[in-house]
Amino acid sequence: MRLEILCQNRLGLAQEVLNILVGYQLDLRGIEVDPSLNKIYVSFPTVNFEQFQELMAKMRRINGVEDVKTTAFMPSEREHNELLTLLRTLPDGLIAIDIKANVTVINDAALEALSVAREDIAGQSLQGMVKGFNFLRWLEGEDVLAQTRRFEIHNKRFIADILPVLVPDESGNEILAGAVINLKSESRLGQHMIAFKKGDQESFNNIQASSNTMRKVVREAKRMAQLDAPILIMGETGTGKELLARACHAAGSRHTKPFLTVPCASMPDNVAESELFGYGPNAFPGTAEGKKGIFEQANGGTVFLDEVGEMSHQLQTKLLRFLQDGSFRRVGEEQEVRVDVRVLCTTQKDLPTMVQEHKFREDLFYRLNVLTLNLPPLRERKQDVVPLAEFFIARYAARLGRKAPKLTENCSQFLQQYPWPGNVRQLENALYRAVTLLDGNELDKHHLQLPSYTSDFGYLEQDFDGTLDEAVKHFEANLLRKLFPAYPSSRQLAKKLGLSHTAVANKLRDYGINRKSVKI
Repeated sequence: MRLEILCQNRLGLAQEVLNILVGYQLDLRGIEVDPSLNKIYVSFPTVNFEQFQELMAKMRRINGVEDVKTTAFMPSEREHNELLTLLRTLPDGLIAIDIKANVTVINDAALEALSVAREDIAGQSLQGMVKGFNFLRWLEGEDVLAQTRRFEIHNKRFIADILPVLVPDESGNEILAGAVINLKSESRLGQHMIAFKKGDQESFNNIQASSNTMRKVVREAKRMAQLDAPILIMGETGTGKELLARACHAAGSRHTKPFLTVPCASMPDNVAESELFGYGPNAFPGTAEGKKGIFEQANGGTVFLDEVGEMSHQLQTKLLRFLQDGSFRRVGEEQEVRVDVRVLCTTQKDLPTMVQEHKFREDLFYRLNVLTLNLPPLRERKQDVVPLAEFFIARYAARLGRKAPKLTENCSQFLQQYPWPGNVRQLENALYRAVTLLDGNELDKHHLQLPSYTSDFGYLEQDFDGTLDEAVKHFEANLLRKLFPAYPSSRQLAKKLGLSHTAVANKLRDYGINRKSVKI
């Protein structure tokens, strides 16, 4: 049984408490005094209820006692159990030694590192078990200062923080009582570095990934975010390529540095070079001072090249050289500038076909196509449609200061069946319009002002351009490119498609599909 006694700081009060316990012939198991809180804690064997009531009444009548109540544990018991829990759960090795370097306390992680049993090491010297540091010489030195050293234990390397334990004497002088050693293995240090560089993985929470296809994309993107190579994100317009690129930047080691966007499709050739790489003083009429380009402004961070397939050949050449060694020349300057920038690119174009048609540099394509993410169109990830719709509805309803309307069953089915040629962007815009104009609390199919389509012929985009032959070739090239990784030879692919080996080989050659242009 333990009591917590709130009392005044009076000489002899603790003795009167003990006299009461002696009167009941109770064996005192512990007493602790906390002068800062004006509390006394006592521990003694359990008594029957009648004795307990008498004992509590007598203690409350002591002059200076303000309150007496039971407590679950003594302060030292709590501290002891906290320390034991910390030692037991700490993943790093922890060892305490006395001034002779004998082990006094050791946790399980340190026992595992030393490959010894607890009963075999208690009281034993640590000196012969660890290579790389002389504990006795350090403890016997004049100034015993904290150290960070590399150890070797059973041919395994560790980094250790060696911290002196100093205890004040009655006059306030500090006396060396031993030391505490905190061991970190190479693998633990690696985990710390990964966590340190990890960035904000929660940035991917903004990407709706209920479908298996999209969950796989997000998993791959999280791994690629930790690397420093270029990432090429491919997908149709409106699939969320920029959102994924921003998530990769936020989850990487450069997340505290700039993220600058370059809209390649809308940047005229005559200003693109100076915008990307900057220009020197007097490079153009009326420019007395130079200007840093986007790559220089983003030093240490990320440059996002949106729709890189629209980039001119001249700019492709400059970009290729920059990707090779990180250096470039500003317009109007001869001095080279070197920066550290990660490049993320997106495209909705068929870059391998563009390479085959000499519309995109082959060497630049291989430079950019190091890490590739393929964002599927919304029609191929139907499980994501309703969660995305509910997310957009809640967002726009909150902006309008109203309760989010519910989707009817009819509307949910319609949303999943619609082909969404504009992908997530089209879904978002359609729901924004519907929520803004909605009067009731339910959103139905007729509230969505979307172009009609037929299940027999699907949806034909209004901006479709070209001939039937071109459309067939485009479909054929896409099909062969999708099948090639699973059937990476013309004979295998011919057998799969029921065609002759010669016919398939000719088609692969015409469309530029091979082991170099398609990742297997």
